[in-house]
Amino acid sequence: MRRIFRFIALSVILIVTSRFVTYAQNTDARYPIIPYPQYLRPGNGAFVITSKTLIITPDATTFKNEAGQLNQALSKSMGSSLAISHQVAAKAAVILKYDAAIATAEGYSLTITPQQVIIAAKEPAGIFLGIETIRQLLPADIETGTHHTSLSLPAVVILDQPAYAWRGMHLDVSRHFFSITYLKKYIDLLALYKMNKLHLHLTDDQGWRIEIKKYPKLTEEGAWRTFNKQDSACMKQAVDNPDMVIDPAHIIHRDGKTLYGGFYTQQEMKDLVAYALAKHIDIIPEIDMPGHMMAAINAYPFLTCNGENSWGELFTKPICPCNETTFEFAENVFAEIMEIFPSKYIHIGGDEVDRTDWGKSEACKALMAKEGIKDLPALQSYFINRMEKYFNAHGRKMIGWDEVLEGGVTPTAMIMYWRSWVPNAPVKAVKNGNQVVMAPGSPLYFDGKYDKNSASNVYHFNPIPKGLTKEEAKLIVGAQAQLWTEYVPTEQRADYMFMPRMTALAELLWTNDVSKYDSYKKRIVKQFPRLDELKVNYRLPDLDGMIDSKVFVKTDTITVAKPMESMTIRYSNDGSLPTATSPVLNKYVVDKPQTLKIAAFTPAGRRGDVYTSTYKQQNYAAPVASEAKNGLLVYYYPGDFKGTTKIPEAKSDKVYTVNGITVPVEVKAPAFGLRYSGYLNVPQQGVYTFYLTCDDAGVLKIDNQLTIDNDGMHSAVEKSGQAAMQKGLHPFLLNFVEGGGGYTLKLQYSFNGSAPKDVPADWFKN
Repeated sequence: MRRIFRFIALSVILIVTSRFVTYAQNTDARYPIIPYPQYLRPGNGAFVITSKTLIITPDATTFKNEAGQLNQALSKSMGSSLAISHQVAAKAAVILKYDAAIATAEGYSLTITPQQVIIAAKEPAGIFLGIETIRQLLPADIETGTHHTSLSLPAVVILDQPAYAWRGMHLDVSRHFFSITYLKKYIDLLALYKMNKLHLHLTDDQGWRIEIKKYPKLTEEGAWRTFNKQDSACMKQAVDNPDMVIDPAHIIHRDGKTLYGGFYTQQEMKDLVAYALAKHIDIIPEIDMPGHMMAAINAYPFLTCNGENSWGELFTKPICPCNETTFEFAENVFAEIMEIFPSKYIHIGGDEVDRTDWGKSEACKALMAKEGIKDLPALQSYFINRMEKYFNAHGRKMIGWDEVLEGGVTPTAMIMYWRSWVPNAPVKAVKNGNQVVMAPGSPLYFDGKYDKNSASNVYHFNPIPKGLTKEEAKLIVGAQAQLWTEYVPTEQRADYMFMPRMTALAELLWTNDVSKYDSYKKRIVKQFPRLDELKVNYRLPDLDGMIDSKVFVKTDTITVAKPMESMTIRYSNDGSLPTATSPVLNKYVVDKPQTLKIAAFTPAGRRGDVYTSTYKQQNYAAPVASEAKNGLLVYYYPGDFKGTTKIPEAKSDKVYTVNGITVPVEVKAPAFGLRYSGYLNVPQQGVYTFYLTCDDAGVLKIDNQLTIDNDGMHSAVEKSGQAAMQKGLHPFLLNFVEGGGGYTLKLQYSFNGSAPKDVPADWFKN
């Protein structure tokens, strides 16, 4: 540790020198490493790997696995494995060196000179992470075995260690199922970018995915279901997107029914665990209870308080914490889970529990009276805390979603924070002494819409919540992104939803330096050829300047910059989706209302996101008033509206004045509608572009014309539109709906191609 920090301190000194600035300008292309190392000093020349290069380890057992991992990375392209020796070699060797001075388990140093390569670490994990850095410095085509007689590594000195211990990705295999082959691919990508935790969500209402030998019906029956409304939504999208087709590999026909599902045998999962451990990735199993247990209850109805299994007022009916048979079942299940998964951590879920039936149960009333349990949240805590004692007795640590805080939880449990709309939950957990993994829905739910802001939002996320001291912040052990799969029916779609934005999370948690974002944007482009070789269906880069609703006064000329030089921009104007044979977009002149669909294509014909721009012609709107007061009027409608069209037309009893697009502090309802009404005072004539980001629904009208339609119940999504206005005051109306679960509302503008920025407060009048 002292040695690493000594070099990191040296790097701080180098930053202020012009020589280091020159290094910084040149390193992105030569060292496109993600996550970026804590310290990197470029060198001169390169080390050349040939078939005669040796791998040197301290002895026959130390770093044996890591030497094998290095050989695995090289042998596909070199044609054979390199020889491994335990003799000191002065040159022509890759040396895996034990270094007791590097105190952190994942810390390493990497020195590449024309004579030799030295990866030094105290623990095998550090050596492995150094090897993953080397992998990123080698040609991308080594991943698929393109033959090389030699491989070149650029000279460099790297001293590295992670900022956070917990660098996680989650995968929900319950809603839609994924093969063992895909799970290995997922693990490979985590390892490549130095992530170290894989949280597998193995059970839920829609499917039980892990074999439990004591309860065979959990998979015989619970692993299969008929198609549901999420499947139907996927099928509808599949008309235009083949990634949304329900994977036929997981469809069977039984007793005249078409069923979807699948499960992993215990041996399959043990093999996967071993595969992950070889790459220093810890698989954390989640068996979600007491809620989200419909698949289990269908097979074993005794688990409920009343024998019923259905959707309740909020979510599905949970298992009953008042019967000893429930605890017998849970302990038997987790006993087998612990045999499969050696991880220190076991995730029990504990989220979204509809406790209504517990309050009606005579058994629960009796238990609560006997144990002095005051309310239903405390009854859930009784279940959670009792299960934690079972985990602890077997040397395991329990993780729960942040709802487990509601009825009280012991300081020894780990909390996984996800409810963005409960910002004090991680602070409450830390004050209680709990370690916390930050996993908030915004921006770390990767099943949410992936747009141009997604990676930036992840990269600039601060894992440390407000309200903690420096000492308390140490209990924030890291962060994790979730990939829920209700609307992710294929492995192709899973790739698209988490890549490449996972790399932004990887760099945040390893490097923790938002000043490197511009560098990251350059380096991620350099990663795409490797992802292509690995057959990753990653989301292609965004096209800049795409506006959903555009206006023109006389004509407009469209040009779109290529995000990558190898791409081709194509369009259609007949309502069809662009294809690899559609016209190429160079300079397209718009002189009449129309709708364009625009997309980028790779040389292989792979299409990026399709952008739809609707053009309408209008004159500059004249101002309608000469004087007005500062601020907008905001009409408040508590209630659940499911979209802006449902906001009442009648005048609200509660009206506030706000300076800018903000939600008044008086708004307390979990679900509500707001109507912002007044004028927009623009300083000069022109075509203004507006960007409305909202969660959930929002519709903007300027001059009584629809400018942006961002309606519908959805996560935070940006939509854009334009208005042509003369200088002065213009009618302004914004309807916004929050459906519960935390809101996002932001309005920005640009003018004459400027970067988007917040609409100034003094533009708003009433």
